Amino acid sequence: MPRPKNNRIVHEPPLFTEFKPVGVHGKSLEEVVLTLDEYEAIRLADQLGLSHEESANEMEISRSTFSRLIEKSRKKMASFIFGGKLLSIGGGNIHFRKNILHCIDCGHMFKIDMRHPVSECPECHSKNLFSLAGGFGHGECCRETHFINKHKKTNNYAKR
Repeated sequence: MPRPKNNRIVHEPPLFTEFKPVGVHGKSLEEVVLTLDEYEAIRLADQLGLSHEESANEMEISRSTFSRLIEKSRKKMASFIFGGKLLSIGGGNIHFRKNILHCIDCGHMFKIDMRHPVSECPECHSKNLFSLAGGFGHGECCRETHFINKHKKTNNYAKR
């Protein structure tokens, strides 16, 4: 029986979660699912240009795990691009560091740190907010995980 996967750290939820070829109905396309940790691997390595070591540190995983993750991610991206498939982003064992909130009343979107929850829009002060992280089933768990991981790191440094 395989051991359970550890949660991986993702900077923030994606703004867009589905992509498809133009002019083709999504219902007729084969779907490729890019998990949130695979999405983060692509963002770190290919968008930001970080090394595998830097990316692994950012996600709090080993370099070899990151290398396997980015290879899997790139194969899925190639399948989407060259196979004309529907790409969906979601799932995986993750926790977010930051969140994006969308005010339903005025449309304002803003980023917050998971450690500092916000209950109202800074523009119109509405409490009618949609959490993008909440759309993936995350919120309080990410705040707790971020605090615990930061606390563990502090303790590890103290032991050295």
